Amino acid sequence: HFMDSQVGEVLLYYCYCEVKDPEKLCAWQKALCQHLHLTGKVRVASEGINGTVGGSKVATSLYIEVMLSQPLFKNILCQEDFKSSAGGAHCFPDLRVGVFKEIVPMGIDPKIVSYKETGIHLSPQEFHREVEQYLSQASQGQSDTILLDCRNFYESKIGHFQGCLAPDIRKFSYFPSYVDENLELFKDKRVLMYCTGGIRCERGSAYLRSKAVCREVYQLKGGIHKYLEEFPDGFYRGKLFVFDDRYAICSNEDIISACRYCGVLWDQYKLCSSQHCRQLVLTCPSCCSKGLTACCPVCQEKELKVTSRASEQTLKEECECTRRRPRVPIENVSPRMLDTGK
Repeated sequence: HFMDSQVGEVLLYYCYCEVKDPEKLCAWQKALCQHLHLTGKVRVASEGINGTVGGSKVATSLYIEVMLSQPLFKNILCQEDFKSSAGGAHCFPDLRVGVFKEIVPMGIDPKIVSYKETGIHLSPQEFHREVEQYLSQASQGQSDTILLDCRNFYESKIGHFQGCLAPDIRKFSYFPSYVDENLELFKDKRVLMYCTGGIRCERGSAYLRSKAVCREVYQLKGGIHKYLEEFPDGFYRGKLFVFDDRYAICSNEDIISACRYCGVLWDQYKLCSSQHCRQLVLTCPSCCSKGLTACCPVCQEKELKVTSRASEQTLKEECECTRRRPRVPIENVSPRMLDTGK
């Protein structure tokens, strides 16, 4: 089929708008993706739509065309809002389109903290200038700015902006508690925030602003995706984590993370080999070949004792990684910055 050729792309986009009938939009979206042989995930809610889909170049460009002409998104969504990277339908196991309460799962009712109250959007160029200024001030120990990564720890681990504060959280729904527990840190600060494609910042910045402690809140429009298009060798170092079978996309040759077992530079994730664990692990080929393929000793043990079905259920989330990590880390007031140097 002409739409299934391997050389395709993956699109990432979102659009906040009023959706009167999410079920209807969901059915339309599903039919459209099936028709174009696209795979991926699309979240629909009364507050809008958020999707990442993969397919052939023919299919993805048709998809964009149709999306731009859909009356609901007509004057809101534009060509610029679609971030693309090399990939295809093979990057996702299937197509999932569903109706949710929020188009990005922060766990706060959109009626309480609305995307309409976001921070100030900065273009990649403006953000680049801000980060440059922040880094030169920080090196002199006199910055009133926090460069905040809104993603999860396993995302920032393999790539992040120099000098950023990267919360040690496992999912975005812990972000609000992270802000609550660390309000002191944000007091009177200028916050520059960023995420993968911009959507987490839309809600995250609104949440931070609702606390009324920051001096100003800015966010990177189009996320790291758009920044890397303009500045492949800028202040973002390492890979960009993506939520599909690729795990990461690369803009420069930097490797900033290490193998969990031997410490050699390594940034290619694998799923923990223990049956029920969904954690990702950085284990290099040489450690892999020694059978070191689990995310932690608990999982490694569990994998060795191939246990009876009955006890499998109780093993489900017993994982050292999860147990050891506080759900919401509390920062010292001088934030634990990731290293500023190249």
